[in-house]
Amino acid sequence: MIERGGQLALYLCDNVQQRTIQPHILDTIQAGSVVNTDEYSIYARVPAWGYTHVTVNHGDREWARDDDGDGINEVHVNTIEGVWSLLRSWLRPHRGLSQRWLPLYLAFFQAMHNIRRRGFSLLEPMLNLLLTSAPRNPG
Repeated sequence: MIERGGQLALYLCDNVQQRTIQPHILDTIQAGSVVNTDEYSIYARVPAWGYTHVTVNHGDREWARDDDGDGINEVHVNTIEGVWSLLRSWLRPHRGLSQRWLPLYLAFFQAMHNIRRRGFSLLEPMLNLLLTSAPRNPG
């Protein structure tokens, strides 16, 4: 899940079912928010969970839609699809990952994406993240 211009939240799920994704959606997305998805049936209950739900129908070759007529396509899932493209490109050189380590790869990718820095400018935020999340040694 990603908010346009906001933070990325990745979850590794055991399966693709409504009962599996519901807790992640409820914990991550503020109630009352507009949630953009494709028309995959797993998202059918999003309105019942307290969100405004808008969709694009990829099956009808709809990729984006301008609902208010201002010339800007507000309804799309291009932001998260761009993230998936970046993630696949980033993982491709590893040529297969152990399921054991996949959560760590995803967490690292999420953190680097959310820091939004590259090269040497990434060093300070990454160290701060590591130091603030490291277990404390009381002794």
